[in-house]
Amino acid sequence: MTQSLAEKMDTDLQSLIDTLPPHIRELLLEREDISELLEVVLDLGRESEARFLSESLVVSEREITEAEIDYVIGKVSSFGEDNRAGIERTLHRISAIRNRSGKIVGLTLRVGRAVYGTIRIIEDLVLSGKSVLLLGKPGVGKTTMLREIARVLADDALKRVIIVDTSNEIAGDGDIPHPGIGKARRMQVRSPALQHAVMIEAVENHMPEVIVIDEIGTEADADAARTIAERGVQLVATAHGNTLDNLIMNPTLSDLVGGVEAVTLGDIEARRRGTQKTVRERRAPPTFDILVEIQGWNEVVVHEDVSDVVDRMLRGNPISPQIRTMDELGRLRRSHAESKVPALFNNRETPRRNIAAPLPLPEERDAVPLKSVSILPYGINKGKLLQAVRGINAPVEVVADLNNADILLTTKNYYRRSTQALQLAEQRGKPVYVLRKNTLAQIQQFVQALTRKQSQDARVNEEHSDAIDEAERAATRLDEGAVQVNLSPQAAYVRHLQHKIANQRGVYSSSEGREPNRHVVMYRR
Repeated sequence: MTQSLAEKMDTDLQSLIDTLPPHIRELLLEREDISELLEVVLDLGRESEARFLSESLVVSEREITEAEIDYVIGKVSSFGEDNRAGIERTLHRISAIRNRSGKIVGLTLRVGRAVYGTIRIIEDLVLSGKSVLLLGKPGVGKTTMLREIARVLADDALKRVIIVDTSNEIAGDGDIPHPGIGKARRMQVRSPALQHAVMIEAVENHMPEVIVIDEIGTEADADAARTIAERGVQLVATAHGNTLDNLIMNPTLSDLVGGVEAVTLGDIEARRRGTQKTVRERRAPPTFDILVEIQGWNEVVVHEDVSDVVDRMLRGNPISPQIRTMDELGRLRRSHAESKVPALFNNRETPRRNIAAPLPLPEERDAVPLKSVSILPYGINKGKLLQAVRGINAPVEVVADLNNADILLTTKNYYRRSTQALQLAEQRGKPVYVLRKNTLAQIQQFVQALTRKQSQDARVNEEHSDAIDEAERAATRLDEGAVQVNLSPQAAYVRHLQHKIANQRGVYSSSEGREPNRHVVMYRR
C-alpha cells in the first residue's frame, strides 16, 4: 500500500532523529511539536540545541563529547569538500565545523522536507517556458521551491528536466534521487567549484529542455548560465542576494540580469535624457527573463520583464513590480506597488544651486571618464604592476585569466619563447605588449603611456560621439536583418573610427562619394 505524504515525511524525519545520540533522541521524541523541527546543533563541549519554527531551546544540559560527535558522523555519509553530508535517499543536510587541524568539532543537522504545492504562487511563470531566477535570504524556502518546480515541470508539463545538484541539496543524498523531484533527472556535482562544468555537460550530453540549479554564486557559474540560455534551454535557478538591486550591484553576478557598464553620452543625447554625460546602462540581454524575490512562503515580488526593469532602474525611473500573496484558503492575490529606485542608480543631472560656486580647474572641467583596461601579467611581477597602477590611480585592473583580459603584458625573454599562452592570446586577437625588462621603472612607463592613450581615445570618442553612435546603431540594424546602411558624411579621421567599429562588430564597410559628401557604407555580404 502506498504511504501517505504525512507518513513519508514522518519516516524521513525519523531517519534524522536516528542519527542523534540516544539521550538527545529520546528527549526530542517526547515533544509534541517534533514535526516542526528545523535543525539540531551539536558543538563540542556545549549543550545541544534544537531549533523549531517557534523557538530555540536546549535539548540536554549535558555537554557534547567527542564520542557523541563521532557517533553522528558514523551514521551519515562522508563529508565532501563543502563540509556537507547527508542520509541516503533523504533531503536532510548535515554540515560540519572543523578545527584548524581539520577535525570535526561541530555539527548542524538540518531537516529537509519535500513540501508539495509550494509553487502555486509562481506556477504560471515557471510553465511559461521563460527562464526564472529566484532570490531570497537563507532559510526562506528557495531550495524547497526549486525542488517542487523540477517535479512540476517533469511530471505535469512532461518536460526533460535535469537538476545540477551541488551538495545534493535538491534531490537528497545517495545515488537514487528523492521522489520529491518526480521524473526529473539529477546530475551530482563532486565539488562546488565544478558546478559550472557540470551545467555545460548537462546541456551537451543529455539534451534537456529545462535545467534547474541551486545557488549560482561564481562568475564561472554566471557565464555557464548565459551559455545555456543562449542555446534555448529554460533555466530555473537561485542566486545570492535578496533583491534585484543587490544583484545589479554584485560585480560577480550582475551578468545574470544583463550586467552594468559606464557609458559616456554625447552632448545632445545627455540633454535629451536630462542626465549626466556618464551614465550606467545595461551591457547585454539578461540571462533570466523573470526574477522573483521570495519574501516568504506566501508572498513574492515578481519582475516579469527583467530587461525593462533593469533599464528603468539604471535611468533612475520608478519601477512597479507585481506583489503576489496567497491567503489561508489558497487564493492568489496580485497587486502592483510603485517602488522608488535607490539613489545609487540615479543618473539624473543634479539641479544647479542658485549660489555662486567656484569654477572647476580646466583639467577637471575637461576630464573624460576613462574605461578600465584588464591586464594579464605574463612573466611580469604582479606586485610591481599593482604598485605602478596605484601610483597614478590608473584605470587598470590586473586579472589572472586570459578570458577576462583586454591585453597581455610580458617581457622580451618570455615573448621569444612563443609559449602556448602567448600563441593563444594572439589567436584570440588579444594585444600583447612586450617590455625589455621586468623592472618597476619599465612597468611604470608602460602604465603611464597606456593611461595617456586611453585619455586620448576617450577625448576622441567624446568629440565624435554622435558619429560613433551612428555607426553602432547601423551595426545593430545589420544584426537585425538590414542589408546595407549609409552613414552621414564625415571627415577622413571620423570615417576611420567608423570603419574600426564596423570591424569590431563583424560587418563590412567602405567609403563612397566625394568630399565633402564622402561617407561610410556598412553592409553584410
